[in-house]
Amino acid sequence: MIEQTTLSNGIRVVTEHMDSVRSVAIGVWVNAGSVFEPEPLSGVSHLIEHMLFKGTETRTASDIAAETDAIGANLNAFTAKECTCFHIKALDEDVETAVALLSDILLHSTFAPDLLEMEKGVVLEEIAMTDDSPEDLAFSKAGEQLFRRTPLESEILGTEETVRALKRDDLLAYMQRHYTAENVVISVAGSFEKPALLSLLERYFKDVGRGERREVPSVSIEPGLTASAVQKDAEQINLCLSIPAAALGTDAYYAQAVLSNALGGSMSSRLFQHIREERGLAYSVYSYPMAYRGAGSLCFYAGCTEAQTQEVLALLLKELDDVRAEGVTAAEFTRAKQQLKGSYLLGMESTMAHMSALGKTALLLNKEYDLEATLNRIECVTIEAVKEAAASLLSPEAASFCAVGRVGNVKDALISAVKDWWAKNGRQA
Repeated sequence: MIEQTTLSNGIRVVTEHMDSVRSVAIGVWVNAGSVFEPEPLSGVSHLIEHMLFKGTETRTASDIAAETDAIGANLNAFTAKECTCFHIKALDEDVETAVALLSDILLHSTFAPDLLEMEKGVVLEEIAMTDDSPEDLAFSKAGEQLFRRTPLESEILGTEETVRALKRDDLLAYMQRHYTAENVVISVAGSFEKPALLSLLERYFKDVGRGERREVPSVSIEPGLTASAVQKDAEQINLCLSIPAAALGTDAYYAQAVLSNALGGSMSSRLFQHIREERGLAYSVYSYPMAYRGAGSLCFYAGCTEAQTQEVLALLLKELDDVRAEGVTAAEFTRAKQQLKGSYLLGMESTMAHMSALGKTALLLNKEYDLEATLNRIECVTIEAVKEAAASLLSPEAASFCAVGRVGNVKDALISAVKDWWAKNGRQA
């Protein structure tokens, strides 16, 4: 049973008791991410996430790690474009220690200047690692281009220049604005006694102050095609095509997710079968939807050698044309829909997954998570809805393409092929 409670300071707590487990997963979800960052502070949310593990008034970074390991727990965090989450999974007998650790890093971190400068170096290495991954870079550039001049254009990690320039006072001021009760949701799933849990949360999080809820900036994607190529010394050329898609929590998202599965979401999908299995032109070829509060995207990816690149891109674009014109077959529809349902249910077989669903739904959509309602929305997707999604999505108002690798000899041909596809299909062409 899922229940929602509000602490005395205004923090929302969403809980789900699970009888069959001995673990408890706790997440603190903060309405803070790269979409809220002005350009000079790009990367500040992510740097704060790192710094909250570097020592508090009573625990060093080593103490935090040792205390976590001593109870066999997993303590971690992540930063996304629209939120930051700090989470821990522990045995039910150690729930107070888990709550104490989470509250301490969030409320009592010291942001020691010497450790801040050291951690900037770690983040700079993370940025360099992303730049050294052609696949990640292709997705990053395609997304940046699609969401250009919108808050979703921002890089979660920031840039080398902005990270180097961030000061301790910048981090503290940002936390003061965003880490307030109105911008925090605590989600808990697993084995716990609710009265005792709520008493712990009241005690350990009582010092979170009130403030102004931060509303997500609006997103309006500019029409048109943006195509680019990045020269990288890599064995493969990495191709990424992104088009606008449904926002988080919308009915359209589910029809588009089924469409994505049929196109490139599994081993039986068209792209995988026609490009990899039948022709052996690429090892990795797939599609997947990304959804945010105000917008979304559907991304297509293929990685192949320079000699195969033009053929792979032509085949990928042809599959999009075919599905746009004819939709998917009944067999493809059934497989794709069942795969979406099955992968969703399999992915929910842990306390961490339930905690994540509870917190994300409450923070980002201001709703109560409902597993059966989600399954019903998948069940209600029809083949006609998928055909309509294909006709609309694959004749987009905007599109973004990026190729990363040794593109010197094929750059013009790749961009020309995408422009030709856009000229035939783009609604603003």
